[in-house]
Amino acid sequence: MVALLMFAAVCCAAPVGNAISAYVALTTGARDGGIAEGGTAADIPARMLTAYKKATAQVGKHVPECRGMRWPILAGIAKVESNHAAGRNIADNGDIRPKIYGVLLNGSGAGGNTTAFPDSDAGKWDGTANGERAVGPFQFLPSTWEGVGEDANGDKTADPHNADDAALSAAIYLCGNGRDLGQRSQLKAAILQYNHSTAYVSNVLGWIDQYTAAAKNPDLSSISGKVRTVIETALAQRGVPYSWGGGNASGRSYGICCSPGGKSGTNIKGFDCSGLTQYAYAKAGIQLPRTAAAQAGLGRRIPARLGAGALKHGDLVFYADAPGRDATIYHVGIYLGSGQMVNAPRPGAVVRLDAVSAMPGYAGGARLL
Repeated sequence: MVALLMFAAVCCAAPVGNAISAYVALTTGARDGGIAEGGTAADIPARMLTAYKKATAQVGKHVPECRGMRWPILAGIAKVESNHAAGRNIADNGDIRPKIYGVLLNGSGAGGNTTAFPDSDAGKWDGTANGERAVGPFQFLPSTWEGVGEDANGDKTADPHNADDAALSAAIYLCGNGRDLGQRSQLKAAILQYNHSTAYVSNVLGWIDQYTAAAKNPDLSSISGKVRTVIETALAQRGVPYSWGGGNASGRSYGICCSPGGKSGTNIKGFDCSGLTQYAYAKAGIQLPRTAAAQAGLGRRIPARLGAGALKHGDLVFYADAPGRDATIYHVGIYLGSGQMVNAPRPGAVVRLDAVSAMPGYAGGARLL
């Protein structure tokens, strides 16, 4: 049984990119963690989320032609650049301490840097006159900051180590001379300008899509019966921590040790992916087996080749290491409609809303209702 629980609990992380370009250097923080519910984000410190939303409201004053800027775009960039300033203290005025410094860009290869950048600020922003390193939660090069840095918190100083200033300046930089960031092609171009790497663009877009999904409250007005019971039960768990091996038909529970990454659920009361689905369906009177792969054997199977458009509210959504081979299914969520699902994604995260496309290896679904 323990072995089954361990396999059931495996949930993957978002795609990872780690590039340093001649445009803006980056150092990446942890990729674990994720979003929770409409307009909030469990892995984003409240003060950072405030900065992203404030920058979204302010950017039009600086780039009037810019269209489509929204806080999930800034959150996606900052997630990859600094994991939302994780581990730092963020003051009420937005100042971040300790300051965030990237690797010294001397071409040594450390942190992925292969191009040497000469010092441009005599250590004013990056704390060293021996070269250049990216700074702040959005990892601006000092030379780039001098061109785009803006004061957003009213203290008359544009500081890349201030959450408000950095977020507004990143918004301005992404807007360029007036992009429409609501257009996917222009959003990609903006991210590519921020860091000239296709892997980086894919990574950031993945987070933007997740945060965008989280910011939308699902419309359940047309949903009734057992389907509504399953969905409302799952939605009520948003923000509950992921626990490796945790959760069952009775609700959240302490998990087991340990995930492939060494994460233990023994001290975390919550859900893993299949524990969440088991609980939600139990509320509607349907008993599910404990593992995601076993759950795929129930009900009417919806092949992956039909695409996510074939899913209906309340369907189970599966992901596999080898789509087409149900024995390799490692993850399950509950479909909400509009390309969203309720998801318990991985250790370190919480139950949240995600885009179905946010995880790799889509393996179709199952309809039990």
